[in-house]
Amino acid sequence: MKKVVSLLMLLMIWSLPLEAKLSQVGSLRIWSAPDHVRLVFDADSLIDHKVFTLEDPHRVVLDLKNTRIPKHLPKPEADNKFIRMLRSAPRNKQDVRVVLDLHRAVKPKSFQLKPNRQYGHRLVIDLYDKSGSAAKRSSKPVKSVEDVGQRDVVIAIDAGHGGEDPGARGRHGTYEKDVVLAISRHLVRMINQKKGMKGVLIRDGDYYLGLRKRIRKARQARADLFVSIHADAFRDPKVRGSSVYTLSRSGASNEAARWLAEKENSADLVGGVSLEDKDDTLASVLLDLSQIGTLEASSAAADRVLRELKKLGKTHKRRVQQAGFVVLKSPDIPSMLVETAFISNPDEERRLKSPKHQKRVAKALLEGISSYFEYQPPPGTWLAAQQMKKLAKRHVIARGDTLSEIAKHYQVSLNRLRSANDLTGDRIRIGQVLRIPGS
Repeated sequence: MKKVVSLLMLLMIWSLPLEAKLSQVGSLRIWSAPDHVRLVFDADSLIDHKVFTLEDPHRVVLDLKNTRIPKHLPKPEADNKFIRMLRSAPRNKQDVRVVLDLHRAVKPKSFQLKPNRQYGHRLVIDLYDKSGSAAKRSSKPVKSVEDVGQRDVVIAIDAGHGGEDPGARGRHGTYEKDVVLAISRHLVRMINQKKGMKGVLIRDGDYYLGLRKRIRKARQARADLFVSIHADAFRDPKVRGSSVYTLSRSGASNEAARWLAEKENSADLVGGVSLEDKDDTLASVLLDLSQIGTLEASSAAADRVLRELKKLGKTHKRRVQQAGFVVLKSPDIPSMLVETAFISNPDEERRLKSPKHQKRVAKALLEGISSYFEYQPPPGTWLAAQQMKKLAKRHVIARGDTLSEIAKHYQVSLNRLRSANDLTGDRIRIGQVLRIPGS
């Protein structure tokens, strides 16, 4: 009899509905990228979820099954391009609904990431501009060479220090943060006066910005070059001169290890390729290739800037230096740090305070930056299109042609024609192809 009762009790227990295990969300992080906004829910397990959109007004609704989330959700930054506000409410005692009130229509995409060395389970929601996505999907005719290159080259100018971090201080009370901001503002204005180039000021006021936030702002601006401007200091007031730095190889290796340890942060990092879903070996190769190209471009740009600074006055070092400065560590943006002078040197402090000298420094930086981009413009830019037009001019030597007649026909000087084709004299041969430099 006892066995029968026990069996009945077991059957009754098994017949009771089993309560599903609740997933606990510990935090919600919001990241802004140039082309999307990402929300990351940190959880202790996988989350059964559903995502859909509503209109009038535009909203994204996220239903989380058997889940608990923090009472207070983070407020989006004031400049968040998609999210206006977040709110949540419980549903069916076990579930929760999160609503994103939007500025405009978006296309959401969700996926989950397994735990890694830094994070546990993560539910990721990416928001893309709906109109932008539709535009990309629409079929358009391929542009001709003449139509290519409408985009400006973007140069991010970073004035070092700021706010409670004044940087170095001269003997007469001049702060580094003030003079480098003045030089940066002059430089951005000069850049914006050149066709095909756009300057973006990373810090435009007396406030502090974290070093990695400066890198993020440059990435959000889709910068083709990052230039951080500083004024050096040393215990010996006689030391003087400007210097230019790029990232050292050891600094690059350490940064690669950091990005690979946080693959989530490296999404859309390497030429638009996300690393987070790649295995460690492939991710390492992709990041290494990206860094090699970035370091080479950084060095080429820095060489040209240093060349122009030498015309301005004494440089502290004759060659571009390498260091592990944090602001140089963006794996996908060529970067340099310019020490414009030693503010600890009384004579250089006096010059740094002069608006006239500040403009001269900015002009030297502009000439170096312009020289680099005219030599190596990024594909798809207006400058690249102009270079293509110049390179498109060719002349095939025919019987009876002379170098002087060719120069006259294309309205270029003989010296420029010789220089463009590495000619030391006027000897040419039938069938030889000459490059005609732009007038």
